[in-house]
Amino acid sequence: MTGKYPRLAVRGLLLHQDKLLLVNAWPGKKSDLWCAPGGGVDPGKSLPDNLIREFYEETGLDITVGAPALVNEFHDPGSDFHQVDIYFHCDTEMPEIAEDWVDPEGVVHSRRFVSRTELAGLRVKPDSLAEVAWGTGGIAYDPLEPIVR
Repeated sequence: MTGKYPRLAVRGLLLHQDKLLLVNAWPGKKSDLWCAPGGGVDPGKSLPDNLIREFYEETGLDITVGAPALVNEFHDPGSDFHQVDIYFHCDTEMPEIAEDWVDPEGVVHSRRFVSRTELAGLRVKPDSLAEVAWGTGGIAYDPLEPIVR
């Protein structure tokens, strides 16, 4: 969504065996940027319901949504794009990722669990991802930052 209103999105922080699930959501593998699974919010549905749908589309995993962990916002200074992501801690009974899973939207092409050490060697957004995923504190806020491609 562009225009005078920010786009609202939800993302999930799923840790399994002390590894965080990340996705690369750049069609055509245009970028090496990794992020937490999630996506845009449909009006009339709760944030957790939207996250359950988006997480399943991108990973094939059924999740339960826990407490919020982060509010992150970013924008494109060259356009009117502005997005607010709300991150939630998540859990799942079946954390195995099927090798043949295909994102029905065709956006996510790679999914993987990474350790905190591995995460440090990847290009990820937001910058506070490791702190929030492995942290024990309350909800955090990342102020407006420029979009990264």
